[in-house]
Amino acid sequence: MELYKKKIKNIFYVFLTAHLVMWTLIPSLTNNNLPLDTIEALAWGSNLDWGFDKHPPMSAFIIEIFYNIFGSNDWAYYLQSQIFIIFSFFIIFQFSKEILKNETLALLSVLLLEGIYFYNFTTPEFNVNVCQIPFWVLTVYFSWKVFNQKIPSVKDCVLVGLFAAGGFLSKYLFIYLLISIDLLFIYLIFIRKERKFNFNYIFSIEVFLVLMIPHVIWLFDNEFITITYGVARSGLEASNIIDHFNYPISFLIKQIGIILPFIFMAAIIVKKIKYKLNFKDKNLLFLVFINILPIFLVLLTSMITGSKIRTMWMTPFYLFFGTLVIYIFQKQILKINLKKFFIAFIFIFLLSPITYGYISITKTDKRTDYPGKEIAQKVQAKWSKEFDDPINIVLGNEWNAGNLSYHLKSRPVWDGEVDKNKLETYNKYICIDQICVGNK
Repeated sequence: MELYKKKIKNIFYVFLTAHLVMWTLIPSLTNNNLPLDTIEALAWGSNLDWGFDKHPPMSAFIIEIFYNIFGSNDWAYYLQSQIFIIFSFFIIFQFSKEILKNETLALLSVLLLEGIYFYNFTTPEFNVNVCQIPFWVLTVYFSWKVFNQKIPSVKDCVLVGLFAAGGFLSKYLFIYLLISIDLLFIYLIFIRKERKFNFNYIFSIEVFLVLMIPHVIWLFDNEFITITYGVARSGLEASNIIDHFNYPISFLIKQIGIILPFIFMAAIIVKKIKYKLNFKDKNLLFLVFINILPIFLVLLTSMITGSKIRTMWMTPFYLFFGTLVIYIFQKQILKINLKKFFIAFIFIFLLSPITYGYISITKTDKRTDYPGKEIAQKVQAKWSKEFDDPINIVLGNEWNAGNLSYHLKSRPVWDGEVDKNKLETYNKYICIDQICVGNK
């Protein structure tokens, strides 16, 4: 079954290129406007801070870099998302090669991820979920390097702290991965006593905490508004006893539904489920801690608090599921013909973008059908009749005002919701349908 290494690499790079081109091109051609979360990130990016009312700052920082390079070109932000995805696939491939010692199996570990819609159908919308994906895989990859070193490298520990901070500053749910990795090392050092504590581990914690300082200061200055938002989204404040059962059960059912295509693809190459789990196997132990434990902790949180876990929050949690399944059943897989698997893969690989394009074209009431450019042109025309100065401030909700900030050539700064006190500080302004633009 083993294919030549050069052929495997060629297949892998063709896959990455096809994924990048397809998922950049289709939304660029079928959507009239950028999705909600992307517009929100662009609104935040126009007025950068160390946090925003809904999320930490990383997605806004990154998208603003792209805006300064590409401006108001929608395709650039679809491309941005796909760069994040295929870069993550590349790191997963490298990690899988190291843990599986086989390039064909490493390729299968990545291809299986096309069976999870988090890594195809939802990726055109650049948001905090997509933003944290490369930080998730890099944190795991360098934690793996540290895991395999008797004396941990200072460089690798620093990189773990750096990428962990990037992930946490993308979305707070990243904490579930960090807790899982910490529990793994605590287990090895203090329970199994298979390794000694080394002060180099502290470097990762120090780097993480130092990079957190600006955001923590911002949180105190803004009354922990992002945490309040997250609690409100989970329904925690209004939870009752029944929710402690309903929400976890609903969560499990949804997760099974999400990975059904993945299970279908995996079933083609895993004919019989015969495997005795051996947790003395350090590779397996690592894979269980980074794959299963974070999901279990989320489930446990829902059970204890009665909070609702929204489906999209789980976006990065399945990134190494392919590697885990392939590792457990690798002996079976090495003995089979992969032709049926590649047929199933190609079917799912093509079905997802075709479905996305069909929905985008046929449904006309989506956010991506919003006439953002036309509205910006009308606002600019009305402003130009009254004033010669450029529009440099926009007020309103992130969607409507964010679209103006993105589409207007002057790239006005989004300054939050409409506020009379703010308007009094502007030199000139006009308001249209609960949106105000002005010059300050």
